[in-house]
Amino acid sequence: MLYIGVDLGTSAVKLLLMDSQGKIRNIVSREYPLYFPHPGWSEQKPEDWYEQTMEGIKELLKDFDRSQVAGISFGGQMHGLVILDENDEVIRPAILWNDGRTYEECDYLNNVIGRDKLSEYTANISFTGFTAPKILWVKNKEPENFARIRKIMLPKDYIAYKLTGVHCTDVSDASGMLIFDVKNRCWSKEMCEICGVKEEQLAKIFESYETVGTVLPEVAEELGIPESVKVAAGAGDNAAAAVGTGTVGDGMCNISLGTSGTIFISSNKFGVDKYNALHAFAHADGHYHLMGCMLSAASCNKWWMDDIIGTGDYAAEQKAITKLGENHVYFLPYLMGERSPHNNPNARGTFIGMTMDTTRADMTQAVLEGVAYALRDSFEVAKSLGIRIDRTKICGGGAKSPLWKKMIANVLNLKVDVIESEEGPAMGGAMLAAVACGEYADVEEAAAKIVRVVDTVEPTPELVEKYEARYQQFREIYPACKELFDKIQ
Repeated sequence: MLYIGVDLGTSAVKLLLMDSQGKIRNIVSREYPLYFPHPGWSEQKPEDWYEQTMEGIKELLKDFDRSQVAGISFGGQMHGLVILDENDEVIRPAILWNDGRTYEECDYLNNVIGRDKLSEYTANISFTGFTAPKILWVKNKEPENFARIRKIMLPKDYIAYKLTGVHCTDVSDASGMLIFDVKNRCWSKEMCEICGVKEEQLAKIFESYETVGTVLPEVAEELGIPESVKVAAGAGDNAAAAVGTGTVGDGMCNISLGTSGTIFISSNKFGVDKYNALHAFAHADGHYHLMGCMLSAASCNKWWMDDIIGTGDYAAEQKAITKLGENHVYFLPYLMGERSPHNNPNARGTFIGMTMDTTRADMTQAVLEGVAYALRDSFEVAKSLGIRIDRTKICGGGAKSPLWKKMIANVLNLKVDVIESEEGPAMGGAMLAAVACGEYADVEEAAAKIVRVVDTVEPTPELVEKYEARYQQFREIYPACKELFDKIQ
């Protein structure tokens, strides 16, 4: 049988076709526009997501026996606010995860409602990217649209609804809304009241591997697939990527170097750090995870290469970097503000330490190292909870760089396992579909049978020592700049 994984990303939807043995048979990617109507705002049209997903599935299956398709599931960009009216029509463009407009709403939630209460209700505090402050923003700034809301959804769940007619979400994606009681895996009545919404305006909650329904007859006809094709709830992109890299079960770690960057630690037990610097979310394997999320990771390198120095040859630029752990230039990778662990939408990208002999390679190296240092900031929080991790998987576009993997291994002093397939959320989505269809007993069995480690990047003591000194200097830069960031904003 064949299983489709849909990775609904920020710039494109990636579709992956996997067979029963976990072998990838085809991959297709289709782009859609991203809109920035005001500085710091970020929006997309849900209709574009669905259109490109449907066209992408047709392209994905064109050379395959469509009658063999058994299941579809998702990994998707988290936190985005999709609001539907009484006719299930989109009311306004979706407000995305990397949108920074909700500063006032976050301040209200964290400082008026209070961080302690938010953590009690949801296991998390408010970040500008989360969904609850977006709901409050619509309530405060677009009351006419707020009055029309009949359903509140997340990006991937809109696609699931269009395929099945079911308003659904999964526990991992719902965890990032700040309306979900993570510990008890249900909607928080207190947060619904705070946001001014009713529970019936929210989607039905499923575990990530559960079937929400089968494809609608008109969808099956358009795609040429059986009406019996099951659609599983899927997961938020990071939880889906964790499934795709085998980061399931207790004490496993995955680092994702995508548009955003994450360090993801799976756990069989629910837990929260006392400062809520890390997100405490439900995991797609039926358990829990801690996650540190930085808003700009591989996108920092893309910005530097494409927009500033004007080259698409990333490998050639990295070839000139030879002296690791000795760079005097530092870069704060906060181009879109920052989430973990600083929770500061006013933070900005910053170079410091340049001199007259600073080279282009030094600047490029600083960008890559800055992302690695920022990931370590979140890793340090996890270590403060007594969590001991000595190795990690890695995925995302940035993981294709041998140099970047070497930096991360030595900055975090971790063994970095490279897996055979680095397809992240799309692979995780296909695996969740296979579990929903009974191909595997559970998510952990699917991961054990499908995910294969093909290489390990080992840290070296000399380089670990050099980077330790550099990291201790890096971590002093943000506190020194914080007050200035607030002023220039």
